[in-house]
Amino acid sequence: MQRDDLVDLNAFVAVAEEQSFTRAAARLNTSQSALSHTIRRLETRLGVRLLTRTTRRVSATEAGERLLQTLLPAFDSIDSEIASLSELSERPSGTIRLTTSEHAATTLIWPALKRLLPDYPDIQVELALDAGLTDIVAERFDAGVRLEETIARDMIAVPIGPPLRMAVVGSPAYFSRCAMPRTPQELSHHHCLRLRMPSSGAIYAWELEKGRRSLRVRPEGPLTFNSASMLRQAALDGFGLACVMEDQIMESVASGLLIRVLEDWCPPFPGYHLYYPSRRNASAAFRLLVEALRYRAP
Repeated sequence: MQRDDLVDLNAFVAVAEEQSFTRAAARLNTSQSALSHTIRRLETRLGVRLLTRTTRRVSATEAGERLLQTLLPAFDSIDSEIASLSELSERPSGTIRLTTSEHAATTLIWPALKRLLPDYPDIQVELALDAGLTDIVAERFDAGVRLEETIARDMIAVPIGPPLRMAVVGSPAYFSRCAMPRTPQELSHHHCLRLRMPSSGAIYAWELEKGRRSLRVRPEGPLTFNSASMLRQAALDGFGLACVMEDQIMESVASGLLIRVLEDWCPPFPGYHLYYPSRRNASAAFRLLVEALRYRAP
């Protein structure tokens, strides 16, 4: 294989993954015209069309998809070996790509990065905020951050935060119109603010537990959001009860803007974990980040 062949194949992978010449050109730090010329040269040399171009998107043909599935594992292996060479350097370096929810990013990952990165200027971190369950292998992320219960068993999972807890809250204005619920069964008489899960599209069922009793309450109400921050705002404005992460409402509860109910039905549960494939050849920079994020109980 000639060196130009490797360059052309890498260009093809970028366009196929991005499904856009514009985004692929930005990723490769080249121009769209140069990238188009590279793809045409590769298709001419191979004698097959690899990409189908429309006004809205670029997609791989059957031949292109076969080539892509062959190239991705090979390029991943090359990337891992190159990343491992950073161990020979005195200063850890390289790019680390993470997918995480916004809540975990703001409460755990960013505070750790603020402490870590000033001492390691050669480490670059890309954070992709996504509430869905991203396939980190297919999307070529180094790791992801999710709740322990959602992580596949074939992944290495490292705890990076303390146990979490949900809280059911409403505003004083709301409770001036409706009696505070004392049992989960009384929630059927209330306007419950509903959350549509980005990962499945289903409405989140409130998971309540007390002693040996566990209940999954399906909230009913006129408002549905796909954002926890909007649930909180709607609760603050008196439109109903919200079930959100405890740390997101503690200040509002302390100031009297929100009132907490059913607290004895909301026990703690395992918090966020960093997860990554067990076969991953970890670089020095990645191992450093894992240790910076690892949760150590006080």
